[in-house]
Order: sequence, then structure tokens, then C-alpha cells
Amino acid sequence: MSPDLILAILLPLFAFGVGASIGSFLNVVIYRVPNGLSVHQPKRSFCPSCKTQIPISLNIPMVSWVMLRGRCKWCKKHIPVRYFLVEVLTGIVFLAIWMIKVPEAQTILGNYGILGEVFALWILASLLISATFIDFDHFIIPDSITGGGCGVAILLSFLVPALHGEVIWWEGGLRGILGAVAGFVLLWLVVLLGKMAFGKIRHEFDEPTDFEISQPGGEEEPIIIKLGGHKYEWGDVFFRKWDRLETEIQELYLNGEKREFKESFTVFGDGFEIDGDRLEVEDVKNVSGKITKAVVPREAMGYGDVKFVAMIGAFLGWQAAVYTLFAASIIGAIVGLFQKFVAKEEWSRPLPFGPYLALGAFLWIFTGPAIWVWYLSSLRPDPSPF
Repeated sequence: MSPDLILAILLPLFAFGVGASIGSFLNVVIYRVPNGLSVHQPKRSFCPSCKTQIPISLNIPMVSWVMLRGRCKWCKKHIPVRYFLVEVLTGIVFLAIWMIKVPEAQTILGNYGILGEVFALWILASLLISATFIDFDHFIIPDSITGGGCGVAILLSFLVPALHGEVIWWEGGLRGILGAVAGFVLLWLVVLLGKMAFGKIRHEFDEPTDFEISQPGGEEEPIIIKLGGHKYEWGDVFFRKWDRLETEIQELYLNGEKREFKESFTVFGDGFEIDGDRLEVEDVKNVSGKITKAVVPREAMGYGDVKFVAMIGAFLGWQAAVYTLFAASIIGAIVGLFQKFVAKEEWSRPLPFGPYLALGAFLWIFTGPAIWVWYLSSLRPDPSPF
């Protein structure tokens, strides 16, 4: 067997193995980061049920989950199949990136720029996968992923200008910065316009209906707003300082005591206003009463998505940011229609947009530039007179 053939077999296997190992670490990130836990302490992974730390011998990517049949060795509780899937998915994505960038082993000889590009795309893929699963579970994309990822992307743009199709280091860095700015501004404008067009949910009741604002699970739990049969978390309602929940109210109780009022009761992100009198959120543990109407502010999408597209633009350039948003919108619309007409789910059911953005970015990595060139060429008029 020739050395070239050996490399052609071993290097892709190495890429898949690295991806699966990184996927094991991504499972740690996906579980710990949104729960406020350190990814470094404890150093070893632990069972999510009994918290027993897992020895290295039982922490082999993919293999351990299969050997243990998806159950903890100590408490026998089920370990979600997602842990296995994340490792397999990351391995496949790393392998796919390797194959499109290094189709032949000889390609890397004396061409370290390709290795740098592969390394950068592996980092991006890891961030996309982490953000996707966190957004599925918690409807957030942590700043540690978007902000940290954006910083790493700009640094790599200077160190690996080939990431943006450049040769000179400062041109690559400039394209990385431009991509981050373009991605941020683009989606920020979408959020702003979406807020103007779809920024309110109106509830009207035929007769006075119960409402309540409280923290049913204790001080560390989110504040819940109940308007008849509708329920909202505080953080899903108030994004900006000027966001407000307006009501037409019949009865009002603060901390269980009836409160007299003349005209209005308005809820802000940091307090309440009753006939012009201001009360801070911290001073009110429970609000309840009867309402006939409520106008609830809402967002087209979260600001984590805005930062997410900025990170994607920093890694891949401004064209990729535009393409990612366009592709994610189409994918999201298709999934939304499927859920409505096939799964019979309500339109109001919240859907995370981060996974669609991540899928759009992956489409760009594997096929996007070609589709982008085709699309731009299709917009040009045919120079032929016939």
C-alpha cells in the first residue's frame, strides 16, 4: 500500500475522530453554559442525574454511550441519545469540511494555509453546533459563544486570510471585521422592522378576566405573566427600556392587598406604574386582578440571533451573512408551515431561530458560494440581443 493511499485513508479518519472528540466536549458546553456552570470545573464529565463523575475509560466518544446502552453505570438513569448524536454529528461535519478543503492528501504539502482554513472552519462548526442545541433547549444563544466566537473569528481572519479568499493578512482581517459589522447591522435592522410591524400581541376579553404576575417557583425563577389562559415569561416580553405591557384593568391587588386606582396600570421591564406612581419590581412580589384588555410587546427574534449572524459574518464574510439570513428565513418558513398544517401546532408557539441560522451557515460552507455566484449572475440582464 502506497504512502499516499495510507494518508488518504488515515487523514479523513483522523478528522472524524477529532470531530467526535470535540463533540464530546460540546456536550459539556451545551449542558453547562446555559445552566451557569463552568466548563472546566469539574474537569471530568458527570452524569446529569446522579452527578457521578465519569472516568476516562467510560468517556470514549460514541463508543461509551453504545456500550452502556444509553444508561448511567451507577444510577441506571437514561442518558439522552442527543449526547451520542452530537458526537456523531460533529465527527461527520469535521470530516465533510476536511474532504471539501483537502480532497487529496498531497494538497496539504507545503500549503499550511489550507490547514489553517480547516482549523478555523472546525471552530466555527463547533460554535454552530453548540448554539443550535442550546437554543433548542433554552431559546437563548449565550454571549460567550457569539461574542467569544466573533473575537476568535476576527483574529483568525488576520492569521488565516485564506478564510476570506485573501492572501495579505490585513485584507483578510478587514473582511472579517466587515463581515461581523454587516451581519450585525443586517439582522438588527430585521429585528427593528419586525418590532415595528409585528411588535404587539393584543388580547381582548368579553368579560373581566383574571391576570397575575408572580414568581411561582421562588426568587431565582423567572417572573410569569398570566393573562387569562395566556402565559408569558418576563424576559420574553421586555427587551428594551421602552417596552411596556398596557392593560385595561377592573381590579388590582398588590402583594395580596387591594389597590385603588383611577385610570391606568402599566407594566415596564423594571417596574410598575399606577396612575403615574412608580413602583420597582423588587418591591412587588405578586400582582393580580381582573382585566378586559392587554397589549403585550414582543420581538421578531432575540438579540442573540443578531450577534450570532455577526459571528458567522466574521468567520465567512458579509456575503455569507446575507446568504445565511436568506436561507434561514426560507427554512424557518417551511418548518413553520409544516408545524401549522401537518403537526397542527399553534402559530404562537415559539420557535428558536438559531438552528436555522446555523443550518444556513453550513449550507454556505458546503454549497453557498456557488449558489451565491449563480444567484448574482441570474440578476444580470442577458447581453445577447437574441
